[in-house]
Amino acid sequence: MAEQGMPHPEAARRGPAAVVTVSDSVAAGTRVDTGGDNAERKLAHHGFHVAWRITVPDERDQISAALRQLCDEGARLIITTGGTGLGPRDVTPEATRDVIDREVPGMAEAMRAESLRFTPFAMTSRQVVGVRGQTLIINLPGSPRGVEQCLDVVLPVVPHVLDLLAGRTRHE
Repeated sequence: MAEQGMPHPEAARRGPAAVVTVSDSVAAGTRVDTGGDNAERKLAHHGFHVAWRITVPDERDQISAALRQLCDEGARLIITTGGTGLGPRDVTPEATRDVIDREVPGMAEAMRAESLRFTPFAMTSRQVVGVRGQTLIINLPGSPRGVEQCLDVVLPVVPHVLDLLAGRTRHE
């Protein structure tokens, strides 16, 4: 682990990351973005440099536009928080599917399975994980605790996925 203030030795190889909070209330400034804060903190702890931190309302076209733009600007990892439930405005999975080339269902399934250990409501989460070009996009729930639990599950394999997407496919 890198010392405080020092870049993680793998940060450059992993490439820049982004955290996208999908929330009408955070976008309107009426709620604090605790889930996004937790995501950024976890990513930094695991050696990722969060170069972008944005908030969009629960609007499918705005979410997909933000994801496309971040991919085009060079984000290698995009974490979204919020909009994965069954509410009428929860459209993050649909917006993500509008953008990705391929899904990575095992990662989403693993997050749901782990979350079920803590709450039965996890079975209603519709997280999607997918790839656009060389960018990995991971949908997380909006719950600050859910963000941490889900990231704990997927972060150990994310560097390997990013290596594969960059063409580093040789297995040692």
